[in-house]
Amino acid sequence: MRKIERDLARALLLLGLSRAELSVLFVNSERMRRLNARFRGIDATTDVLSFPLLDGVHLHRDKKIAGPLLLGDIVICVPKALLQAKEERITFHRETLRLLVHGLLHLIGYDHEINAYQRRKMENKEKELLDAL
Repeated sequence: MRKIERDLARALLLLGLSRAELSVLFVNSERMRRLNARFRGIDATTDVLSFPLLDGVHLHRDKKIAGPLLLGDIVICVPKALLQAKEERITFHRETLRLLVHGLLHLIGYDHEINAYQRRKMENKEKELLDAL
């Protein structure tokens, strides 16, 4: 857990958000399916969900944050992360870190579902952060 906390703190620092806070919740497949159904209308499990507290704010465009900032919540489905790590032949920690970075980018306004340009932009930022970590 401490390694995840350190990696997230470093990711926030790299994004210019060192004083920001977020919460992370690890859940099972059933809990994730219920959350996905309730908040996205998709009755299936997924690997990560993000719940931003700052709706519509694109923090990646303006990094001048003066005080503490509550970004929101990231939910990780542990069984899904374990399966994806095995499929990709990477460690569980690496897959969890990828999901956390993905979720974090959603919290600050990135959205890969808007169009191809936004998808590439988010994928590039995700790769940049993961490479730095």
